Amino acid sequence: MNTALLALVGVLVTGMLLRMPIGFSMLVSGFAYLLAKRQDLGLVAEQVGNGLYNSYVLLAVPLFVFAANIMNAGTVSERIFDFCRILVGRMRGGLAQVDILVSVIFSGMSGSAIADAAGPGLVTIRQMLKKPEYSRGFAGAVVVASATLGPIIPPSIPMVIYALVSGASVGALFLGGVVPGFLMALLMMVVVHIIAVKRNMPREAPVPLREWPAILFRGALPLSMPIVLLGGIYSGAFTPTEAAAVAALHALILAGVVYRALSWHSFWGVVMESARGSAVITLILAGSFMLNYAFTAEGVPQAMAQWVDSMQLSQIKFLLLVNVMFLVLGCFLDVSVLLLVFVPMLLPAAKLLGVDLVHFGVLVVLNMMIGLIHPPFGMLLFVTKALTGIPIGEMMKEGWPFLAMLLVLLVAITLFPQIVLWLPQTMGYKTI
Repeated sequence: MNTALLALVGVLVTGMLLRMPIGFSMLVSGFAYLLAKRQDLGLVAEQVGNGLYNSYVLLAVPLFVFAANIMNAGTVSERIFDFCRILVGRMRGGLAQVDILVSVIFSGMSGSAIADAAGPGLVTIRQMLKKPEYSRGFAGAVVVASATLGPIIPPSIPMVIYALVSGASVGALFLGGVVPGFLMALLMMVVVHIIAVKRNMPREAPVPLREWPAILFRGALPLSMPIVLLGGIYSGAFTPTEAAAVAALHALILAGVVYRALSWHSFWGVVMESARGSAVITLILAGSFMLNYAFTAEGVPQAMAQWVDSMQLSQIKFLLLVNVMFLVLGCFLDVSVLLLVFVPMLLPAAKLLGVDLVHFGVLVVLNMMIGLIHPPFGMLLFVTKALTGIPIGEMMKEGWPFLAMLLVLLVAITLFPQIVLWLPQTMGYKTI
């Protein structure tokens, strides 16, 4: 490793240890690299500008953020909760089962794990904590685990960003997440059922039949969003990027016109929150463009591909190695760093071995979701603790069955790519 690359890595690691915002750490480390190489510092502006303004797909990110924030502000979570309570509330551990089904539906609108935990998750935790049969740790663990469905079931913000760095089809990635997402939900419900039966958790009181039509109508409306998005993308009505704008408009009509739950004051709050969230993501993306320039200039991805080739790994062994690497790095690094720094370094090796980029993308995103629910980083754990006050230790004690389930599914998707690729191929995707 030469002096310039050492300077980049040293400044980046120092910035993260000092808890500098990761976007700033990336940009500062890029400056350090250029200084060590004695290159024009204007390259930073050039790389950032070209990366941000030549990437049409990036427009989808702030629009999906906006749609998720509108859904959280417009009482949509509460209406979906009532809808799901009719469907699965009578099962043992009904409230926990409701939370998982709510997450499935909300995932089809938000594309964000954090939005899922902060919106529907908060609603269900409050309901569970009203009953002594649900411990604080169990309530938090269910919400944290189910929130990982957000970026797997389409739409998905991480998949949009992965498409940016890999060149994979956004539509195929969205379809590739459908079957794994529903398998995740099914396995989570099985885990909840086993725990609920063992602890004799209660069933929810039946909802009077006369109330069903109104509840089902209000709750079923959000279900139309994923149908509209995927149907529009694969019918050619609009591109995946335009689908994000459709999602934002759909959410705005539901919350503001149909439900009439969005005042001008709350709408302005949504706009400001979406702007802040989008700015954070954009800053991280800007920093990643500079880092990727440095790594490409130093031949790091090519060296990685040559190293993998020299080991004579099969596709399966390579993917298992990637899983182990991401699971370890996920203990310490933010999702954005893994997605924007490490994935580009691994892509040449994946292509060399003939790994399908859609399969690889869904696998990578699932790895990152697992990283969100285990310490010491575990962003979803910290978000849930901040919102509810439930100690992280209690959530982790109750969360191991869900973590084990996700690891089993990760291995299954690694060994059987058709779990991911069957639906995209059925809809016309050609494996490269």
